[in-house]
Amino acid sequence: MSDWIRLSANDQVIVALRPFAAGELLTLEDGERLTVADEVPRGHKILTRPVARGQDILKFGYSIGKATEDLKPGVWVHTHNLATGLSGLLDYRYEPEPGLPFAAEKHQETRTFQGYVRTDGEVGIRNEIWIINTVGCINKTCEILAKRASDIHSGRVDGVYHFAHPFGCSQLGDDLSHTQKLLASLVRHPNAAGVLVVGLGCENNQIESFRQAIGDVDPRRVKFMKAQDEDDELEAGLALIEELAAYAETFERVPVPVSKLKLGLKCGGSDGLSGITANPLVGAVSDRLIASGGTAILTEVPEMFGAETILMNRADSERVFGQIVDLINGFKEYFIRHGQDIYENPSPGNKAGGITTLEEKSLGCTQKGGHAAVTDVVPYGGRVSRIGLNLLEAPGNDLVSVTALAAGGAHIVLFTTGRGTPFGGPVPTVKISTNSDLAARKKNWIDFNAGRLLEGRTMQELADELWDDLIALASGETRTRSETNGFREIAIFKDGVIL
Repeated sequence: MSDWIRLSANDQVIVALRPFAAGELLTLEDGERLTVADEVPRGHKILTRPVARGQDILKFGYSIGKATEDLKPGVWVHTHNLATGLSGLLDYRYEPEPGLPFAAEKHQETRTFQGYVRTDGEVGIRNEIWIINTVGCINKTCEILAKRASDIHSGRVDGVYHFAHPFGCSQLGDDLSHTQKLLASLVRHPNAAGVLVVGLGCENNQIESFRQAIGDVDPRRVKFMKAQDEDDELEAGLALIEELAAYAETFERVPVPVSKLKLGLKCGGSDGLSGITANPLVGAVSDRLIASGGTAILTEVPEMFGAETILMNRADSERVFGQIVDLINGFKEYFIRHGQDIYENPSPGNKAGGITTLEEKSLGCTQKGGHAAVTDVVPYGGRVSRIGLNLLEAPGNDLVSVTALAAGGAHIVLFTTGRGTPFGGPVPTVKISTNSDLAARKKNWIDFNAGRLLEGRTMQELADELWDDLIALASGETRTRSETNGFREIAIFKDGVIL
């Protein structure tokens, strides 16, 4: 295994694949010997060519920012000598990539998975019962309901789950609308064979108005209960869940084409290897699914800043290009409206892992979307309706964006990480480590080790392995670590006044 990697011939930096001490010698690809001037952690950057102050520094073949001083070969490149080159709002022009749309390049993928075909034609990969509360005041009631129902119906369904949240009351305008849309989309998710919607009775998010946000539903699948109207809301809730469990038992797993799968794409706790191992691996699997007629969903809009033109030029039409522009500029204006620096990113953990600027993070982050054409842009809380690569409006926050991906229709979320995290979203959340150390150290968190790409395994080999794992997961043959550990959480985007 090499001690370093250069990602593009034009890059002035290489990425350290192990820690380097000051004074160490390394041999570049042309045989030239380079003395490392500083102590450099794994995943961080070493300069191999001189760069003048104000000059762009390239990684992935693109600028990741500008040097803040004159730099000599061998120096460690990070926050002390590299700064973002991004600023303000930008104007964009549609310059589609030659050969689009990628999605037209189908290959005959004959694989199926064992899924649940719902009465409306949607397909689920789990046969669960979900309890969705309209307001945070009844979180504990719903938690008790879920626990009791899980004990009662163990073996009849894949589980009974409640997703606590603090909202649904004292919210106004778009803020309440965000909550309603997000929760309504979760109600419609096909991984839930049955849903019990529980309201309190005095909240802003009244069951009557929430019904309108949900739309028409099968009364056998979705039940409603207002806690203030019941003498004993726990007994009433358990009776409704009994009806939902009986309905869930009418479904059985049957062979379903992989084209019915929807994958959510997310990274969190990134490091300097994210854009080298895990994210490109997820991109390869995303491309494979899309070429088979399936759907992938990419989010984390602030982590597209600096790489947004790559996505814009992959829009499959000028209409979609315009939607991407609105998505990017709309999120930038959200930052400006709150008096925040648009480019205040990456996080402390990202920086410790070797990511210096937002451009660098974004160029690695967007690789999860592979090379497919972008077919649609979906607003926050909305549900994906077009096959292919979709962009979803949501922030970079792990819980908020994974919740939005699930609400958007993702059956599974592929979550890449170089730092590790234990949480799981409403749907199976596959943790993919960027490095083997993390996979070995956090076996209770990590489902798949992409770090093996640096240890002799090929991208094709690991893409095939991950693909097989996803088919088994979708068929109910395996569970993610977060499922096994019982980690199921949601978080809702907040942008408004609370009364």
